[in-house]
Amino acid sequence: MKGPFDPGLDVRPLRAPLGFEYGTGVFGPPPERRALDAIRRSLRDPSCDGPDPAYAIAMDVGRVEHRSELLGRLLLFGVVTYAAGRLGDEPVRSQGHVHRVAAHSGWSPPELYEIWEGRAIVYMQERAADDAGRCFAVEAGPGETVVVPPGWAHATISASGLEPMTFGAWCDREYGFEYDAVRARGGLAFFPVLDSGWGIRWARNARYDAPELEVRRARTYPELGLVRGEPIYRTFARNPDAVQWVSDPARVAPIWNGFEP
Repeated sequence: MKGPFDPGLDVRPLRAPLGFEYGTGVFGPPPERRALDAIRRSLRDPSCDGPDPAYAIAMDVGRVEHRSELLGRLLLFGVVTYAAGRLGDEPVRSQGHVHRVAAHSGWSPPELYEIWEGRAIVYMQERAADDAGRCFAVEAGPGETVVVPPGWAHATISASGLEPMTFGAWCDREYGFEYDAVRARGGLAFFPVLDSGWGIRWARNARYDAPELEVRRARTYPELGLVRGEPIYRTFARNPDAVQWVSDPARVAPIWNGFEP
């Protein structure tokens, strides 16, 4: 039987209350617990009931010996853990957003996700505009990675309300979230809807002109220097330059043209 995924970083999710425990030699802040009220405007039913807080997030986590390297490279590692349960007829999920353009790069940064426990869906669409462009829902389990390209609107979804879900992510240190365009349209272009067996179907948001949603499994990203089976924090520890494209997307600019997650 396969054991729990080892992310190469001694960070353990807590359930009551939601948060994290950091091991020896690991730094990290107290978690920010995201209240249900904070995400209602992105939900299919903004008046729904559900776990509150829905999830806890800790930004700027890492090994003590890497702190100066992370600062110098403008890289940030974050961890997020979701409660079990459902938000009305949707699974627990984040609110849709776009990354704010970073002043140091002039890009809306990409993001690299890695699922640690549970199962996740990273939903993304090319634009937070009436014409949403291409739309993908990428399903991933422990040890699998998903890349959100620069400028795309996205949300992270627990693939089942029956268990908690935890993931880590490489982000730009100047991270920021823009919500207004998504909130103005009552969410993203597709909503994940749970059926009676806790399976997911996708419902269109009528406020968008969007093509068909493409649902796919997580893949590897050799074109971005990622190694199959190697946790993304260990990739950084082995070769910090390997994930530098997260805070410097221009160094792999040709890859983003027509990128498919």
